[in-house]
Amino acid sequence: MKTINLDITESKKLYFASDFHLGAPNKLESYKREKLIVRWMDSIKEDASALFLVGDLFDFWHEYKRVIPKGFIRFQGKLAELADSGLPIYIFTGNHDMWMFGYFTDELGIEILKSPISLNVDKTKILIGHGDGLGPGDKKYKVLKKIFANKICQWFFRQIHPDLGIKIANAWSASSRISSTTSDTEKFLGNGEWLWTYAKEMEKKEHFDYYVFGHRHLPLDLEVGENSRYINLGEWVNYNTFASFDGKEFVLKKFDEE
Repeated sequence: MKTINLDITESKKLYFASDFHLGAPNKLESYKREKLIVRWMDSIKEDASALFLVGDLFDFWHEYKRVIPKGFIRFQGKLAELADSGLPIYIFTGNHDMWMFGYFTDELGIEILKSPISLNVDKTKILIGHGDGLGPGDKKYKVLKKIFANKICQWFFRQIHPDLGIKIANAWSASSRISSTTSDTEKFLGNGEWLWTYAKEMEKKEHFDYYVFGHRHLPLDLEVGENSRYINLGEWVNYNTFASFDGKEFVLKKFDEE
């Protein structure tokens, strides 16, 4: 597991968000959400020490050798602005945008992370990852993830003309879970929360103060052990939630422009 060491200067914070799912459920709703996300990024830029975007930023993303999906230019422009200002930004791939390769690194200097990391902030240890494929169950997706991550399968998809390839992917994206999710449909599963279970199992092997994931689409802040918590960042189709850490307190909150 990769380890990143960071310091938080006085009055600064680390920020975490995930599951923007830009592109879903349709162009108009995605456009409105993209502008909201940009306003949130503007709201944190003055006191941000680093920004962690924890996967599924796009409902579909695939980088061809010389082509990327059309759209999302306001979000990418804000990323460029913040990166150019010197703010460290880390992007995790999720199950919807695992086909990120070198574009954001080459163009913006943003590090792309494809698996969970250990973040050390002074004496605080945080495990961060998108969360797909972790924990018990979901065997069908775990097999599918191996296929999507296979370089030969990626090569074959890349041979499809981008217009057709992206059309196919967008049709699949339109049927994705997030496109039909409302704040009423995601229910807390108790002991069936597989990422919470994963955190408990990890805690038996190695202590982390916080376990931070996306993917689940439900904002959660749960006790893992006596001195450990599981944070799920939720999503931005229904909840507009994010988290901040100032070196002492980890807070999960909703973006409220008021």
